[in-house]
Amino acid sequence: MEPSGMLAIGAGLAVGLAGIGTGIGQKDAAAAAIGAITEDKGMLGKSLMFVALPETIVIFGLVIAFLILFVM
Repeated sequence: MEPSGMLAIGAGLAVGLAGIGTGIGQKDAAAAAIGAITEDKGMLGKSLMFVALPETIVIFGLVIAFLILFVM
């Protein structure tokens, strides 16, 4: 296989696996956030922060994919 093909597979894995991990983490965080908001409306700001926190992992995966594709 050509090196460019291997780089594309690596970039795809970086984004794909980061997305799967984020989905698993965000599923649990969002369920807990909804439960906390139903009990106390003042928890909305903190809950939104904890729901958005796992999404940074996808951004890291995307940065790694760009580094793989354009730097190597």
